[in-house]
Amino acid sequence: MLVRYALRNALIPTITVIGTSFGSLLGGAVVTETVFDWPGMGKYVVDSIAYLDFPAIMGFTLIISVGYVFINLIVDLAYYLLNPQMRER
Repeated sequence: MLVRYALRNALIPTITVIGTSFGSLLGGAVVTETVFDWPGMGKYVVDSIAYLDFPAIMGFTLIISVGYVFINLIVDLAYYLLNPQMRER
């Protein structure tokens, strides 16, 4: 009984927090790769900013923004599955 009513309603804000935290994870990867000098996309974009490589900066921005939008789409679809009131509209 608890799982059916309470857990479904409690999962909606939890999924929101998890989904939006992925955006900060992407930004944190840039900082981590720069501080520890690890090779990766974050280090690449920081070097691209230093050398004014605009296509690389725009490509990285596009990849990050598409990933963030995709994660938000998954969060919205999870709302639809968890909340039966949204199915009726």
